[in-house]
Amino acid sequence: MDAWKESRRRGPPLLSKRLIVCLDVRDGRTTKGIRFKDNVDVGDPVDMARKYYEDGVDELVFYDITASSERRKIRIDTVRRVAEQVFIPFSVGGGISTVAEMREVLLAGAEKVSVNSAAVRNPDIITGGASLYGTQCIVLGMDVAKDSGMPCGYGVVIDGGRTRTGLDALQWAQKAERLGAGEIVLNSIDADGTQDGYELTVTGLISRGVGIPVVASGGAGSAAHVLTVFRDAAADAALVASIVHSGAWSVPRIKAYLEENGIPVRKTK
Repeated sequence: MDAWKESRRRGPPLLSKRLIVCLDVRDGRTTKGIRFKDNVDVGDPVDMARKYYEDGVDELVFYDITASSERRKIRIDTVRRVAEQVFIPFSVGGGISTVAEMREVLLAGAEKVSVNSAAVRNPDIITGGASLYGTQCIVLGMDVAKDSGMPCGYGVVIDGGRTRTGLDALQWAQKAERLGAGEIVLNSIDADGTQDGYELTVTGLISRGVGIPVVASGGAGSAAHVLTVFRDAAADAALVASIVHSGAWSVPRIKAYLEENGIPVRKTK
């Protein structure tokens, strides 16, 4: 882990960067909003997952975005239908609050399980999941917002952006790593859905402050934004949603742009 951190201080490692598409799902439909508000329907998650897989995306992330706030289990039938369409790493989150529910999601076809609100309320779920399924399966989802009262300047927010926790973002990321999380998906609420670019300060802070991969999320509006978060914030992967859902950019075009600008990427099919 120390070698990983040192490589980040020297600069981006010569490893392929991952491009990940996020499907935020509510009531069985993919939806997209700005800063977790004013969501609109953008399509069927099963059809969209298949298209992005065929386009050569490296991974997919599926979030049942209202499961935690509604205190219900994830819609496992939708997870299973999406998993049947793709043959790439597939991470699932939303409403997962026990190790038994992690197992259910993995059996439905997910390779990774993302915990966010539940992990804040019960950090032991990270350790329990990692001990049973391996750290590579356990992803910490973090929604963060600027907060001058926090030591690092950013606080953790849960329940789909509805509840401030009083947790410092960097301290929570480091604790989750110690507990057994194998990856962090870091979403900036301030940038989410704006298409104005990723929040580079907090992304760089977390990426360089932990020894596990960090996925930048929230704010991508162009391939240039993806390039910048790799170059300037040491992200290991970048999550996109609005720019590909709208058709403004495609997965192959983003990857081609990154490669043209010296960022190693996995080849599309």
